[in-house]
Amino acid sequence: MSALERAIDRAKGRDARVVMPEMEDARISQAAERLRADGVCEPVTLGSNTDAYVAALVEARGIKEALARRMVSRPLFRAAAMVAVGEADAMVAGAVASTKKVIEAASIGIGLADGVSVASSFFLMRFPEGREVIFADCGLNVDPDAEALAAIAQASERSAAALLGEAKVALLSFSTGNSGAGPSVDKIRAVAETTGFVGPVQGDAALNPRVAEKKGLGNGDANVLVFPSLDAGNIAYKLAQELAGAQALGPILQGFRKPVCDLSRGATVQDIVDATAVTLALG
Repeated sequence: MSALERAIDRAKGRDARVVMPEMEDARISQAAERLRADGVCEPVTLGSNTDAYVAALVEARGIKEALARRMVSRPLFRAAAMVAVGEADAMVAGAVASTKKVIEAASIGIGLADGVSVASSFFLMRFPEGREVIFADCGLNVDPDAEALAAIAQASERSAAALLGEAKVALLSFSTGNSGAGPSVDKIRAVAETTGFVGPVQGDAALNPRVAEKKGLGNGDANVLVFPSLDAGNIAYKLAQELAGAQALGPILQGFRKPVCDLSRGATVQDIVDATAVTLALG
C-alpha cells in the first residue's frame, strides 16, 4: 500500500471536518466536492464571525479584543479560529494565500503543540516509478540552526513513520562524513550527533546503496531527506517535479496543535485532494 493510499484510509476513518477558507478558488471548490463525494472528509466553509472566535484568540494569545475582532474578519484567521474552537478539525489553505500568511494565521489561531518550539513543513514526493520520499523543510525555515534543524528532522521522522510505515532519515550536505568542512557541514554534523540520524551525507549516498557503501556512511536507503536550508530544499523539490515528474504533496505543516496544510499556489485539484488526505492522516 502506498503512503497516499494509507493516508486516504486513515482520513476516511477520522470523519474529519476541514475548513477551506479559499472556496472562491475553483480548484478548492472542486477538490472539496471530490473530498466529500469520496468520503475522505467533510469540507466546511467559513462561519460567520462569532464572539467565540474572538475569545479563542484573546485567551490563547493574550491579544486585545479589538485586535482579535479585526483578525477574525480575515478568512485565514477565521478559519484558524474555527479549528481552535472545535468547529473544524483541520485547516487547508495556501492555494491563493502566501505561506507567510497561512503560517501567521495558524500560529496565532491554532498554536504549536506542547513541547514544540519550531514549526516546519515537508513535501511527500511521489515519483513515477513508485518511490515515495519525504523532503523537509522545503517551505518554511530559511536557515535553521542546529537545534532547529534537529527539531525538523525529528518531526519529519514522526511524519514518515505515520505515512511510510518506517522512517530512515538522512541529513543532507555537500559533504559525506568527514570529507568536508565549513559552517554548514559543522551544523549538519552537530545535528547528526544530537539525533543519531545519518549525516552529513550527500544526496547520492543517502539514496544509493552502492554509493553509500563506497563512501562508508549509511545504507543508501533513506526515505526522509532533511535539507540544510530552505534554498536547498525548495530548489530540490521543484527540480524533482520538473525533471523527474514527481508529484509534490504539501507543504504539510508540522508542529501545530491541529493539522494544517499550506498548499502550493500551483497545486492542482488532485494535489489538493491528496494533500488534504495526507494532512488528516497525521492528525
